[in-house]
Amino acid sequence: METNDKKHEEEMNKDNGENPLDQLSGEELLNKIDSETSEGEIHSEKEEEGLLKKFGLSKKDKLKKENEELKRQAAEINDKYLRLYAEFDNFKKRTLKERIELIKTAGSEVIYSLLPVLDDFNRAIKQMEATNDPMTEGVKLIYQKLVTILENKGLKAMKSVGEEFNPELHDAITEITASDESMKGKVLDEIETGYYLNDRIIRHAKVVVGK
Repeated sequence: METNDKKHEEEMNKDNGENPLDQLSGEELLNKIDSETSEGEIHSEKEEEGLLKKFGLSKKDKLKKENEELKRQAAEINDKYLRLYAEFDNFKKRTLKERIELIKTAGSEVIYSLLPVLDDFNRAIKQMEATNDPMTEGVKLIYQKLVTILENKGLKAMKSVGEEFNPELHDAITEITASDESMKGKVLDEIETGYYLNDRIIRHAKVVVGK
C-alpha cells in the first residue's frame, strides 16, 4: 500500500512538471555541476588530442609552433620599435639643427636693415676726413662701437677691392679700363660693401670691375 502511494506521488510530480534536480540539496547540486564540468574538460582534451593525432602532430609539436609564432610576433614588435626609435632620433637631430639655424639667423632682418646706416657712416667719415672736420674722431668711435656690436652677432664685411670678380659675391655696376694689366677682371672699386652673417651672404657687394 505504501509503495503504491510513493509511485502515485512520483507520477503526480511528473504531471506537475517538477524538475528532478529540485529534489537535490544545494551541496548535492554543486557536486553534480562540478562533476559534469570536469567530464566536459576531459572530453574536450581528448577531442583535441584526437585532432592533433589525425594531422600527425603531438602536444609538443603544438607548443613548438605556438612558441615559434610568439617569437615571430616579438621580432615584428622589436623591428617596429627600432624603426620608431630611429625616426624619433632623426626628428630630434633635425629639430636641433633647425633651432641652431634659427638662433644664428634670428636677428638677420634687423641686422640687414642696419646695413644702410653703416653705409651712411662710411660716407660721412670719408667726407669729414676730406674736410678735416673736428668731429671725425667722435663719429669714428660711434661707428666702431656699432660695427663691434654687429660683428658679435655674426656680421662680417666682405673684402672686395683687389679680388677677382666673383658673380656669386659681387654685383658689377660698371667696367672701366684698368691702368694695370694685372687688374683686368678684378675689382677696382667698391660702391657698396657686401656682408656675411654667420658665413652666409646677406648682401652682395656692388663693385667696379677692370677690363
